[in-house]
Amino acid sequence: MNTGVLEQALLSDLERHGYYPQLVFESLDGALGSEGLLAYVVHHEATFDRDELRRHMSVLALTHTRLIVSHTDEHSHEEHAYASTSNESVRLGAVDTVVVNRVVKDPAGAQGTSTSEVVLTIGWGAVSRIELEPASCGDPECEAEHGLVGTATNDDFSLRVSQAADGDDTIAQVLEFARALSQASVLGNN
Repeated sequence: MNTGVLEQALLSDLERHGYYPQLVFESLDGALGSEGLLAYVVHHEATFDRDELRRHMSVLALTHTRLIVSHTDEHSHEEHAYASTSNESVRLGAVDTVVVNRVVKDPAGAQGTSTSEVVLTIGWGAVSRIELEPASCGDPECEAEHGLVGTATNDDFSLRVSQAADGDDTIAQVLEFARALSQASVLGNN
């Protein structure tokens, strides 16, 4: 991996989170190869599974040619704890959708960037979600079966961050990453 300013910032962010920083960094290093970073997002999340606390880290890395989605999970068994890490490399030309959903509290009184929550959804066609519902003809007296209607949506990766859980800096980082990915995916599709 190039050891430029952005790569050093990524390593610092990983170390700040304290979640196996060397493992995550080495995994990304293998995925990035000689390409430099254009933007990245680090998201560390804790969840509860029955009576266990499980930690998970997602890193999105943008290069000139690819989106890299990295996941690291810890698995704690009574005798042998271990972590697993995986990377998915998506060429920018394959990125179909970049959806940013922003939540702003008190929009009438908001000044500047007062985003309290962001959901970033990225689609590249590997996973689709289908939502079906009964069709109707509009006649309230009709009892006939009209089949189903629905929509199919790309939903390969979704990331939710909030001001309360992740802080303003993470929200800003996700918004900047989404902006960079949107621009790069348009250029990658030309």
